Amino acid sequence: MKNDMKATVSPMEMDVRIFPYRGDGPVAAIASVTLNGCFAVRDVRIMEGKNGLFVSMPSRKVKGEYRDICYPCTKDFKQQFDQKVLEAYEQAQKSPDPEGQEENGPTMAM
Repeated sequence: MKNDMKATVSPMEMDVRIFPYRGDGPVAAIASVTLNGCFAVRDVRIMEGKNGLFVSMPSRKVKGEYRDICYPCTKDFKQQFDQKVLEAYEQAQKSPDPEGQEENGPTMAM
């Protein structure tokens, strides 16, 4: 059953926390995103690709393929989500004093 509530969509508040990734490979950082203070998405990865940074949602391997566990349902929200995560990552990169950051990583509410 499809619920069409496009006219009543409210702004999405996103609290993004960035955690540096120190391993090898294309992962630049890991993010946790809390949506409207009531739903959290963990293990969002900021990846280094041949065309620059991109956001990868949490996934699991099913029959040899990786499938996202959770994901934005619309193209517009996917763009908004990715933009907020990448902005938080860029802001975290500019932080000159890692000692001044919270124990859980830098936060960026948007």
